[in-house]
Amino acid sequence: MKRNGSRHCLNRRSRFGSRERDWLREDVKRGCVYLYGADTATATAASVSAAASSSSDLHLVLCTVDTPASEICAGEGRERLYLQLHGDLVRRLEPTERPLQIVYDYLSRLGFDDPVRIQEEAANPDLGCMLRFYGEKPCQMDHLDRILLSGIYNVRKGKTQLHKWAERLVVLCGTCLIVSSVKDCQTGKMHILPLVGGKVEEVKRRQYCLAFSSAGAQAQTYHVSFETLAEYQRWQRQSSKVVSQRISTVDLSCHSLEEVPEHLFYSQDITYLNLRHNFMQLERPGGLDTFYKFSQLKGLNLSHNKLGSFPVLLCEISTLTELNLSCNGFHDLPSQIGNLLNLQTLCLDGNFLTTLPEELGNLQQLSSLGISFNNFSQIPKVYEKLTMLDKVVMAGNQLEVLNLEVLNCMSHVKHVDLRMNHLKTMVENLEGNKYITHMDLRDNQLTDLDLSSLCNLEQLHCERNQLRELTLSGFSLRTLFANSNRLAAVNVYPVPSLLTSLELSRNLLECVPDWACEAKKIEILDVSYNLLTEIPMRILSSLSLRKLMVGHNHVQNLPALVEHIPLEVLDIQHNLLTRLPDTLFSKALNKLNKLEQLEELNLSGNRLKTIPTTIANCKRLHTLVAHSNHISIFPEILQLPQIQFVDLSCNDLTEILIPEALPATLQDLDLTGNTNLVLEHKTLDTFSHITTLKIDQKPLPTTDSTVTSTFWSHGLAEMAGQRNKLCISALAVDNFAEGVGAVYGMFDGDRNEELPRLLQCTMADVLLEEVQQSTNDTVFMAHTFLVSHRKLGMAGQKLGSSALLCYIRPDTADTTSSFSLTVANVGTCQAVLCRSGKPLPLSKVFSLEQDPEEAQRVKDQKAIITEDNKVNGVTCCTRLLGCTYLYPWILPKPHISSTPLTIQDELLILGNKALWEHLSYTEAVNAVCHVQDPLAAAKKLCTLAQSYGCQDNVGAMVVYLNVGEEGCTCEMNGLTLPGPVGFASTAVIKDPPKPTTPSSSSGIASEFSSEMSTSEVSSEVGSTASDEHNTVGLDAGLLSRPERRCSLHPTPTSGVFQRQPSCATFSSNQSDNGLDSDDDQPVEGVMTNGSKVEVEVDIHCCRGRQLEHSPTLRENSPTLCLEERARGLVFGIRRQNSVNSGILLPVSKDKTELQKSPSTSCLYGKKLSNGSIVPLEDSLNLIEVATEAPRKKTGYFAAPAQLEPEDQFVVPRDLEEEVKEQMKHHQESRPEPDSSEEGRTELAEEFDTAL
Repeated sequence: MKRNGSRHCLNRRSRFGSRERDWLREDVKRGCVYLYGADTATATAASVSAAASSSSDLHLVLCTVDTPASEICAGEGRERLYLQLHGDLVRRLEPTERPLQIVYDYLSRLGFDDPVRIQEEAANPDLGCMLRFYGEKPCQMDHLDRILLSGIYNVRKGKTQLHKWAERLVVLCGTCLIVSSVKDCQTGKMHILPLVGGKVEEVKRRQYCLAFSSAGAQAQTYHVSFETLAEYQRWQRQSSKVVSQRISTVDLSCHSLEEVPEHLFYSQDITYLNLRHNFMQLERPGGLDTFYKFSQLKGLNLSHNKLGSFPVLLCEISTLTELNLSCNGFHDLPSQIGNLLNLQTLCLDGNFLTTLPEELGNLQQLSSLGISFNNFSQIPKVYEKLTMLDKVVMAGNQLEVLNLEVLNCMSHVKHVDLRMNHLKTMVENLEGNKYITHMDLRDNQLTDLDLSSLCNLEQLHCERNQLRELTLSGFSLRTLFANSNRLAAVNVYPVPSLLTSLELSRNLLECVPDWACEAKKIEILDVSYNLLTEIPMRILSSLSLRKLMVGHNHVQNLPALVEHIPLEVLDIQHNLLTRLPDTLFSKALNKLNKLEQLEELNLSGNRLKTIPTTIANCKRLHTLVAHSNHISIFPEILQLPQIQFVDLSCNDLTEILIPEALPATLQDLDLTGNTNLVLEHKTLDTFSHITTLKIDQKPLPTTDSTVTSTFWSHGLAEMAGQRNKLCISALAVDNFAEGVGAVYGMFDGDRNEELPRLLQCTMADVLLEEVQQSTNDTVFMAHTFLVSHRKLGMAGQKLGSSALLCYIRPDTADTTSSFSLTVANVGTCQAVLCRSGKPLPLSKVFSLEQDPEEAQRVKDQKAIITEDNKVNGVTCCTRLLGCTYLYPWILPKPHISSTPLTIQDELLILGNKALWEHLSYTEAVNAVCHVQDPLAAAKKLCTLAQSYGCQDNVGAMVVYLNVGEEGCTCEMNGLTLPGPVGFASTAVIKDPPKPTTPSSSSGIASEFSSEMSTSEVSSEVGSTASDEHNTVGLDAGLLSRPERRCSLHPTPTSGVFQRQPSCATFSSNQSDNGLDSDDDQPVEGVMTNGSKVEVEVDIHCCRGRQLEHSPTLRENSPTLCLEERARGLVFGIRRQNSVNSGILLPVSKDKTELQKSPSTSCLYGKKLSNGSIVPLEDSLNLIEVATEAPRKKTGYFAAPAQLEPEDQFVVPRDLEEEVKEQMKHHQESRPEPDSSEEGRTELAEEFDTAL
């Protein structure tokens, strides 16, 4: 078989035959490329998929990684091949380039490692959304957005009458007239007539006809005949405007051009030409070597053209004042660049430059020089000659030493930008520098910084270094940003009298610097996330301070204010405050309120019990945040005239004192988490005008029809914040892969909602497919992300999303663990596991600020990182699903971690970026570790984030884990059925186990409280069943389907049965049947003092063929466990003093049973919160059933079952021996079943307590 496509050219509808498939399997270096027709790219976004499916425009070419483009062209009869990346630019392939190798390299850089899998992915046609080959250059139809007029008319070319009239498509687009045949109008075969400077004349010899002529010596003319007068006038009026235009700016960016259109050279008025993101060539008719023809050109943008070498002939365009050559792969500059004497702005960012030529010093008018993200190891000396430059912009280079002596020789430089270099040390300048006013040293590796020699320094950025000590001059200092370091001391001398803003958050400061207390003009002070124990009185007494942030420290009390201060924002959240000074909000000596101008007050996360009543004096206060305290008395804030936002959640409020009239400005009131707070209807009516009122809702009984796993349960909360759309989606599958695992995910699209929804719908299916192909968690998780990245299609070309996926599955590698947790993520979504009450992060944040390795990778790829730390100004993430147009800077390869789950693992928290920006891991775990409902826990996390100032979309998912033996989800719930020979062993009586309280959302109801009334019990269960439908046929239930088992107890082989105890728990202070009966009499051996009565019974499994030997109960026998009824199995319990004491007997039912499988059970019954199902007509109230039930001599009757899955029924210790003897006696005395008695049934006595 040949390796080229000359013979093996298949259309898309043709599948791989066995011959082709066998040929590919022989060598992983073999593969195929899809060759598209030119008209596929011209289709609109809505019809791309339809166009791609056309067999006439798509061919499958078999080849190898060594097959060059020239060989494929020869086999396909093409002149050349074109490559399109991410549905954007299209470039021509060189004859020696190898298309299949390009595909393999692309997939390898995405993250695929296995050669066989790379071969499979390369053969997937969906890859065309990221990488596509064309046999002809597709016509870029972007200019259609500028279409002014269009129609099909009769056209004649030329001024003479030698040419014939023909029907053509005529388009007036921008400043050009486009003429093409109707058949070939979308294939690029068209004639373009530039109209600027040309003429539009009326043709008098023909009615409604116009002659369009271009400018220049070789002007062309087209005659267009219109059918109506209205069309004629409309075209004449619009084209006359175009002809009279004088172009000064031409934007041809992102047009996949190799040369500029020829007609542009006839436009003498072009002063600015934008050719960004193209593939401009040098030696072509309209290439870069011909740009000297633009005699008036002043601005030229050639960035992102991959030129490789500097076009020397550009240096002959002496009129240039602005030249942008960023991201072109230059390694050096020619000396001829010194000829551009009029050049004022030169941008060379994103290249590989290490030096600058000395001739560059001739450009005395150069006022802006950009050389960021190159490979400079020192500041070029040519800066000394460029006296018009006032900025040194060298971010993202390779400087390791900050040499102040070099900067001292450049008296004209005032701003220095050296962020994102490798600065570790500095060379001090003894002479001093009086010129530098702004210095940016962010994201370096400095440990000590002494800039005291810069006496005129006004602004310093030194965030995200490793600084332990900082020394500055205070003569001119105005702003200082030193966040995220290890600062223990900050020295500024003299006292900065001009300082207005000081940010020292996330350091190791134990006290506020003295010089900061003496600064007379300071307005903003941020010392949050430090080790402060007190706030100096001098700070609170400052007459200039407007904003004070001291949150997340160890402050125990606030000093008492004496005078009035103009403080507007006070943030003291998460400290150790137990009380506020009583005089904090009172009036000062000058009869003004001490905090009269206070607008925002944050007291969250302290230990406050009250807020002083004098807070009513803060008439301008509009925001009060005081959640997570111990406040029991509602503060007097509802009388403030400007109050808007009040957050008093998670406190100990019991009542609210409401004034006669609430302020009209109140918009948001949060009272959630106050468990003792009861709001009357009158109070709720008073709050009705509030836009957002958050209060705790009473949980409703669950009616979910799906069986939830007892190993895990989840709760999800999503809040839009102040944005008008929610760009977060979540994935939650409690029963994944046939119920042996679970999948949870979180997707954050930042500003788009389309991609998170797509991932939510597709990612679980992709994971299921990948799990079936590989058992290696690293492999199938990585492939899940990469395949999902591909499946995003066109939506993923321009949009991106962070993604987090957590997969819980049985652990086959670790025998000490039942399950393992595999977590994979890209972007900023994170997962945290709570193990023994401590947070265990499982994810990695892929952002420029938090991942230096990823930041270095992006820098090596020569991406432009803007000052707000975003890749090309788009996103701060370095790995995302989607955003394929930012390849290779943004990749979809995830971080993957696997952890065996243990009994110490309590819960798993999934959150998006906004959640973890405002909550620490420890705080998030501590906030929800004692919340029993996962939904309430998730809501609490989102509420906390919003309380901390989060205004963006925030999402949280809490998964409660219960991976111990008690979480078994076997269908029999631990029961083993009786065997063919009756009961082979006696019942095992154990001590009553200690009760546990599982989560209410895990499908297991909490243990009944002894104070609960009968109606409360009924509402907790969700529904009851009457004794009319009390039995289900055992044969119908057992033979219909195989037994469902959990991952801890897989289905045994034939003939092997597992034995596990079955438990049921009761607790009530009423009678033992759950009702308060006047004639209740105690049953012997059963306690009726309200304590739990527990019995454990161990029973053997039985086969369906022996079911006819099993006696049945009467129709009016007690209703049994709803869960057992749903399985088609019912057992009767005889009275303890009977002969067959303590024996469970299977029960059959004459009525045709519909509950043979989970599906039919859901159709004909109602699903309870514990997983059981009852017929819809049996959903009655317990009290209603009790009133109609017959009384027995003992005062008991067949009450509806109220069992819960974890309930246990245990014989008291003093009766254990007696029960054992009775069980043993029964086993010995029971006769063998007779086959002749198949049709006989035995009526069992009723046991007075419903089971």
